Amino acid sequence: MQAIINFFVSLVQQPSLLVGLLAVLGLILQKKKATDVVQGGVKTFAGFLILTGGATILQNALVPFAKMFKFALHVQGVVPSNEAVVAIALVKYGSITALIMFVGMVVNIALARFTKFKYIFLTGQAMLYVSCLTAVILVSAGLGTGWKTIILGGLFEGTLLTVTPALCQPFMREITHGDAVAMGHTGNIGYAIAGWIGKIFGNKKHSTEDIQFPKALGFLRDSTVSITLVMAIVYICLAIASGPHFVETKLSAGTNFLVYVIVQAGTFAAGFAVVLQGVRMILAEIVPAFQGISKKLVPNSKPALDVPIIFPYAPNAVLLGFFVSFIVGTLSMFVMIAMHTTVIIPGVVGHFFCGAAAAIYGNSKGGRRGAILGATVNSLLISWLPLYILPMLGSLKLAASTFADTDYLIPGILLGKLGSFGNVAITVGILAFVVIVILVSAMMKQPATKAEAK
Repeated sequence: MQAIINFFVSLVQQPSLLVGLLAVLGLILQKKKATDVVQGGVKTFAGFLILTGGATILQNALVPFAKMFKFALHVQGVVPSNEAVVAIALVKYGSITALIMFVGMVVNIALARFTKFKYIFLTGQAMLYVSCLTAVILVSAGLGTGWKTIILGGLFEGTLLTVTPALCQPFMREITHGDAVAMGHTGNIGYAIAGWIGKIFGNKKHSTEDIQFPKALGFLRDSTVSITLVMAIVYICLAIASGPHFVETKLSAGTNFLVYVIVQAGTFAAGFAVVLQGVRMILAEIVPAFQGISKKLVPNSKPALDVPIIFPYAPNAVLLGFFVSFIVGTLSMFVMIAMHTTVIIPGVVGHFFCGAAAAIYGNSKGGRRGAILGATVNSLLISWLPLYILPMLGSLKLAASTFADTDYLIPGILLGKLGSFGNVAITVGILAFVVIVILVSAMMKQPATKAEAK
């Protein structure tokens, strides 16, 4: 049994394999030739590896950014990091997390099959992290580690991961100019809020992507060039603030501090370019392959994919969202210091990926103003909500880290509050959540066609 659990956990922690296998299944259901099945599966698998490799390059380039920021400002506190929290939690909750995730996947597919929420969540690490959060809160609420926790946890996770892509889909249609893919990330609630904020307060006519550069600066239209130059300026400023001694002794292993940070800026831009290539490969293969699954197993279903999938559609918004989100997170940190609360240090990785996506969503309905406001509101959520979820994770003693994205924070806080009223309250709350989603689906119109979406 343990070997099966370990295999399952290992498989779903590798979204490249998971999505590659789904592409193979879709092509087989379409009765494609064996060569087409192999080609589609391998290219989808490789495309995801390219995308995740690019994301890893981005994250690694942001590590010195975070260290210089922390040293220059002399702050200590809690850094939101999903990876750090889950790494600690899985030591104690690994088996129950895996079982909750298995039930959650079944629930997601069943809801996609029998309701109008036609979204199959395919971001494996996000599923694992939501399962882990659910396990921690349910066990901490006193439900134990038995079958009841596994079933309730799976119902909660599977329903949540079915509904949150639906919240984002009206904006995804605007972003991608189609209805073939959905957003499968754990910042979906924040992205939807950013989109609504942009729609209400923004101006769609002035997109971030329509920024006019003077002819002499026309080369900045190339995203690789503009990202490299902008990030180089930011890294150099942080390096000067941190001091050459810190950079050269703690980060660069003796390399001149200016040379080191310029290379990091270029590495960041290179990572972004790799992500774009991975996105192109995935979209070219997974969308046609998914038609087989859609027709045979889950009619009209859409794959919900990881957040970098939208970056190529608005590269200007990506940079704008990152900087706005990080600045708001930094200001929030200073307010917390003044208020003598626990200090949430802005996590650079979280603010990059979530801030960028929030700006893209805000821009889709509200242009530049929507991008700025959307990234601001999302940043306030991921900066302040960790204060409220920390007490619910106390049994793990995660004093140095906590969950980072809105889809952990908002549902996690609500689930933890229910747990404070006892086992009956949390059981009734989860079951009511599932029933409400089914009832809402029953009252919905059929999903819009592509023509209607436009």
